[in-house]
Amino acid sequence: MSSSSPYSYDLIVIGAGPGGYVCAFRAAQLGLKVALVDKRPTLGGTCLNVGCIPSKALLHSSEHFAWAKHHATEHGIKLGSVDLDLPSFLRRKDDVVAKLVAGVAQLAKARKVTVVTGAASFVAADRVAVRAADGGEQVLTAKNVVVATGSAPVELPFLKFDGKNIVSSDHAIAFDSVPKKLVVVGGGAIGLELGSVWSRLGSDVTVVEFLPKIVASYDDDIARNFTRILQKQGLKIETGAKVTGLALAKPGETKSAGATLLAERDGQTLSFPADKILVAVGRRPFTDGLGLEQAGVALDEKRRIKVDSHLRTSAPGVWAIGDVVAGPMLAHKAEEDGVAVAEWIAGKAGHVNWDLVPAIVYTSPEVASVGLGEEAAKAAGRAVNVGRFNFAANGRAIAAGAVDGYVKIIADAKTDRLLGAQILGHNAGELISEVVAHMEYGGSAEDLARTIHGHPTMSEAVKEAALAVSKSALHAI
Repeated sequence: MSSSSPYSYDLIVIGAGPGGYVCAFRAAQLGLKVALVDKRPTLGGTCLNVGCIPSKALLHSSEHFAWAKHHATEHGIKLGSVDLDLPSFLRRKDDVVAKLVAGVAQLAKARKVTVVTGAASFVAADRVAVRAADGGEQVLTAKNVVVATGSAPVELPFLKFDGKNIVSSDHAIAFDSVPKKLVVVGGGAIGLELGSVWSRLGSDVTVVEFLPKIVASYDDDIARNFTRILQKQGLKIETGAKVTGLALAKPGETKSAGATLLAERDGQTLSFPADKILVAVGRRPFTDGLGLEQAGVALDEKRRIKVDSHLRTSAPGVWAIGDVVAGPMLAHKAEEDGVAVAEWIAGKAGHVNWDLVPAIVYTSPEVASVGLGEEAAKAAGRAVNVGRFNFAANGRAIAAGAVDGYVKIIADAKTDRLLGAQILGHNAGELISEVVAHMEYGGSAEDLARTIHGHPTMSEAVKEAALAVSKSALHAI
């Protein structure tokens, strides 16, 4: 940027979550002068501070606890009494978060990205006011502005978050005690992950889902087997149940729980007593207070920012990425959006393949998918061949005691091109990546099947499922 430029920055990024900070870092790599604005005093957005990272830390720690309590003896390990130290359990989660947000701050400094703390709002398309917590305000100017403000939990009208009885995922990563009864409204990734955490720690967990199955985007067979596994672990799962209201315990009234969730199914009223009710029915784009109208930024019918195929908004020089635009609300999708926008702004050839964004539920076992499932492919009129291989026939899975689940590979019946995959099993989130890689270059099931996999590894189940597409699996009848 020349010294005669009327702008103080080449680029302002509003929101320092994975999409925003990655966008800022890539732009800085490409020689742009960048300001990164966030209302939090720490970088990383929802994902690092109260979302992806702390929840995965809790999941990992709770898996250790459950393994020590229920499975150590299977391996010939005698531990005696296994007890929970909840303050230490939560402190480890906080330490993980602190390490990562500090790392992002260090990267911003190394890349000479100017970090500005405060609430941002547009004055015009090329001017952003930032109000600090102490009331002070400064106005930043830039030729380009990227909106990367992420999303917030959806709040139901009759289940308003109070942080005590009715909680969001933000609250559910920091309970000060293990609730005796936890009811989770919503059978998606967030609800099942946090429900699993507290169930492992001793909570009586019930998941209430409006749709006929949990993880609704997955094939029926995956959802059915996943449900069975979670139920075996102790989670109660109520599908096809429409939540209708709430009954709170009155002051002085003796009840076993602080609230009762009311629902309806097939004309019958259901009641679920709870100490905590976690509402996890989705997330909404967070554009509150941004003053988008001042910049001339248009929204769609779902209050998402309208963008074109290059993530440009209706306002010249204003771009939007991640959860505030249409598409899956996933951190890795936001990161790819951010890199592409930074490259487009710098005159480079940015690229995102939005058809190949993997989705993962980090329970135990995990569930992961990419592309089209079997049902979605058939609904789209595609003739498909499907290969399936059970982890129960995989040597590494047997050795590790991780035999639950299987791999499904979906391929076009005429061309053998990979259309998608769904995996239910240990480390499914890691295993799905090689399928994404093969799909990225338009690979076939045969390409995947002929790729050499190390032995013994659980990844061999992916190879065998690809072989099974042509009925050539070597380790299955």
